[in-house]
Amino acid sequence: MSRVIDFRSERHVASDDDLDFERGVSAVSALADPLRRRVYDLVARSGEPLGHDAVAAALGVPRSTAAFHLTRLAAEGLLDVESRRLGERTGPGQGRPAKVYRRAERDTAVELPRRRYELAGHVMAEAIASAGPERETVLDALRAAAANAGARLAESADDLTDALDRAGMEPVADGDDVVLGVCPFHALAVDNRDVVCALNHSLVCGMAEGLGEDSARVQLDPGAGRCYVRIHGAATAIQRIPS
Repeated sequence: MSRVIDFRSERHVASDDDLDFERGVSAVSALADPLRRRVYDLVARSGEPLGHDAVAAALGVPRSTAAFHLTRLAAEGLLDVESRRLGERTGPGQGRPAKVYRRAERDTAVELPRRRYELAGHVMAEAIASAGPERETVLDALRAAAANAGARLAESADDLTDALDRAGMEPVADGDDVVLGVCPFHALAVDNRDVVCALNHSLVCGMAEGLGEDSARVQLDPGAGRCYVRIHGAATAIQRIPS
């Protein structure tokens, strides 16, 4: 699919990649507003979808302001929106469903000049997944390399939570445990989940070991809408997000 756009008086055919790039630029530009970025960060780090009232209360802004920024973020594809009834009242008088927002599933990125690292990642992940009899040997090498990378990432971190945050994994408290709001390799995991989960698990184990913590607490725990890595008993250092 493509469309034709005018660019400096020339006819230019915009490919799907071009359109994705345009959407990415627009979405990233929307986060330039400091308050809108705070709204996005709050929703992205929340374990549950948040509505206008919850965001307004958490950030200390008028409800109309929260609604304005949430609507813009949803329009840019950075947040997904759904309608649900809030509260416990049922039957007549329960009111209309309210809009609630969660982080969008799709990734948004802008890179100049434009590279193809994701394509390279897909090729390597598929090669590992289809390695045949040598697959386990290749996976062992992948785990070792990921653990070493995790240890290097931990060198400049204050603790495991800080290391996870620096790696863009957005650690979130789930009871006494920590789960990761973001899989840094989500695009690759769609088609090669086993390979990518092995990589990510070893990466976090390497972080833990690099900080002198017990890597046995790092487990794979499949769950919808989040990374599968769970760190048991690590929630004490996590700042909990108001719901």
